[in-house]
Amino acid sequence: MIWPFTRKTAVPPEPQNFAPPNDSPRRFVIPDIHGCNLTFRTLVEVVISLEKEDDLYLLGDYIDRGPRSREVLQYVMQLIEEGYRVFPLRGNHEEMFLNACTDRDQYRTWILNGGYAALDSFGVEDACEVPLPYHRFCSELPYFHLLDDYLLVHAGFNFEADDPYADTQSLLWDRTRSVNRELLGGRTMVCGHTPHHLRHIEQMLNQDHGLIILDNGCFLAGRKGMGSLLALELNSRTLFSQTNIDIPEH
Repeated sequence: MIWPFTRKTAVPPEPQNFAPPNDSPRRFVIPDIHGCNLTFRTLVEVVISLEKEDDLYLLGDYIDRGPRSREVLQYVMQLIEEGYRVFPLRGNHEEMFLNACTDRDQYRTWILNGGYAALDSFGVEDACEVPLPYHRFCSELPYFHLLDDYLLVHAGFNFEADDPYADTQSLLWDRTRSVNRELLGGRTMVCGHTPHHLRHIEQMLNQDHGLIILDNGCFLAGRKGMGSLLALELNSRTLFSQTNIDIPEH
């Protein structure tokens, strides 16, 4: 379950000996899709064969860099409308896109970080011209999900902050290298944001240090050990992979 708690302290409620039942629904986490919708759909529909009883958590960065930002957002919205249990989070690229309409410095920052690819996918020249439903979808995305046994977040966590759950800058931009499991109530943190070699990701899964970074740099097609979109099934900690099929290898 997702904890629906009102925060008055930096320490979340601690689960007691939580273990998913053997017949519990599968729970998948997918990070950083970055406009690679063909890859995303293949991962969801073919590789993991998502069912309506499953939970699918998305860690943000649906847009930019890859060629199909609009299609990624459309597909996520479609899955939700069709009754799939999809729980999307906000990434720093959605945040840059939202800010690009009102702050021209933010607009330039967004463009330098792959925003042109998103504009091309919508067939527009400015972030303010992107249709309202996509703005609304991105603006309503939460910053984290707190499950019984995992904290899911796009980027990282500031364990030194008085209230880490309110430090949205860190949740969107930080590059956490280690965790304080006491502040997480014994949970494991799963995030994306920082591309890692597949071998390093597999090592994190095998070593229980409380941190799993799932971003394999999907948009880095053709780079050795990179360029795939990953899905982690949380109950079994099984890792699924789909090589990028949106961006030609160089």
